[in-house]
Amino acid sequence: MTTMRKTLEEQEMVKRRMYQEIKRLQREGYGKKRISRELGIDKKTVRKYWQMGEEEYRSYQAELQNRGKEYDTFRDDILSLYRENEYLRIPVSAVYDYLEETKGNIPANENSLRNYIRYLEEYGILTFSEKKRYYTKVPEMPYGKQLQIDFGEKSNKRGGKYRIFAAVLSASRFKYANLQEKPFMAKDLIAHLLDCFDYLKGMPEELVIDQDSIMVADENSGDILYTKEFGDFIKEMGLVIRVCRKADPESKGKIENFIKYIKHNFFAFREFGGITEARDSLFRWLDRRANGKISQATKKIPLIEIEQERKYLRPIRQSIYRKGQVSFREERRVNDKCRIAVDACQYDLPDKYRNKVVDIYRTGDSLFVFDRLNGEEIAGYPLSLVSGQIVKNRALVREMGVRARQLKNEVMGYFTFENWRIFLDANFKTLNRYVRDQCLEARKHFYDQDVDLEMLDEALCYCIENKTYSIANLYDSYRHFIEERRRGMAEGSVVQKLMIRNGEVKIIPELQVSKPDIEPYRDLFDISGGAQ
Repeated sequence: MTTMRKTLEEQEMVKRRMYQEIKRLQREGYGKKRISRELGIDKKTVRKYWQMGEEEYRSYQAELQNRGKEYDTFRDDILSLYRENEYLRIPVSAVYDYLEETKGNIPANENSLRNYIRYLEEYGILTFSEKKRYYTKVPEMPYGKQLQIDFGEKSNKRGGKYRIFAAVLSASRFKYANLQEKPFMAKDLIAHLLDCFDYLKGMPEELVIDQDSIMVADENSGDILYTKEFGDFIKEMGLVIRVCRKADPESKGKIENFIKYIKHNFFAFREFGGITEARDSLFRWLDRRANGKISQATKKIPLIEIEQERKYLRPIRQSIYRKGQVSFREERRVNDKCRIAVDACQYDLPDKYRNKVVDIYRTGDSLFVFDRLNGEEIAGYPLSLVSGQIVKNRALVREMGVRARQLKNEVMGYFTFENWRIFLDANFKTLNRYVRDQCLEARKHFYDQDVDLEMLDEALCYCIENKTYSIANLYDSYRHFIEERRRGMAEGSVVQKLMIRNGEVKIIPELQVSKPDIEPYRDLFDISGGAQ
């Protein structure tokens, strides 16, 4: 303390000599700019002392020495905080929040802290760096490596609940959150994750999750089985998943603490008229408070640290789950040949779109084309890997003008037995958005083809019993029963087939399958003395 007092006294003497020199040169007729050059001091300092008389200067010095005195007990903490942040000019409000959270009762307000930091700077105790960044401390988790996600709930005074989706980057502690009122489904989670990646401006390598039922179908003794939609999404995004048990602070303590922070800070004194107002307020709170204040763990501000972490995040991939959002689509003009060009390949479209503009949406391996007027999907293609290839979809081009009802009636007439009608009724009801596709699939497998009636009926019974109503599943089951019977076929069995050609049903004559006579071959073996 004696050393510190001596240092302050020496600095006061230096400042007093500087003040006296400024006043001397002022009396000799020097201007402010010239005094600044002569003494090698900042022009702001010259301006500050220019109009200041001797009495006023002594009052200023006394005020400076008493300024923010209440914060003297936190001097080492404050200096340590700036040192951890490489002496950048971090907001005083962030320093105040940090002291308030770590020390409890604060002796004075934020403005007093601002004066105290100015006092430390004026006496050279705290010197700020003019560089943006000259040193990077290695974080406990590599930049760009891990994002932790979790869910929470908060009741409101209207009798409902806000469902919370939250995420935090493990290295920079940069945070994201969103709200909805209905319970989370897999599609909601995927939408929030995509919005989160937009907010982060990149994707991490790894997601840390818990065993929530919308993500994990079965733990399976460590061999995790994911729900279909979530499994498809993480495969599409190329994400590594780390599944933790609930209340595991070592694995996901960061995100659990963030959920608590949202509940006890953001929702502490706030009530909202609706979900839109709540979301808008939440995003402002994220910038101002959750990401704008100093993290107790890193002693850095996430809003600053994210700029460093973004260098290590992966580019965001387009997702099939965003194909319905118009803002993510691109325009394409259909040429005279009724094709669109995408990455040096051409894709066929129905004739009515010739020379018109359509919208496209691309993922890593798929292309989707949409009508610009009504927003409906025209076609979907796997992206071609061969440059210059023309990709055709003849069934689509041929059938776009045919109403779904016409296709349904056509397919219903392929067979007359009851199970075919029951199966198709269930198919059209369950997959009502894909009736056209299902009808075209049925035409592909069962029209103008040799059909074994017995095996088809067995496949229909199997699909109806197991409530699997897609044409693809029916055809797979049909092929399975055909193979099973072929393997177990006995001598002399009869195969009856039905063929549909050009709309006419024809019965193929029964085929007798007989076992060939091998006696002549046995005689040959006897003559030669057996096989060698």
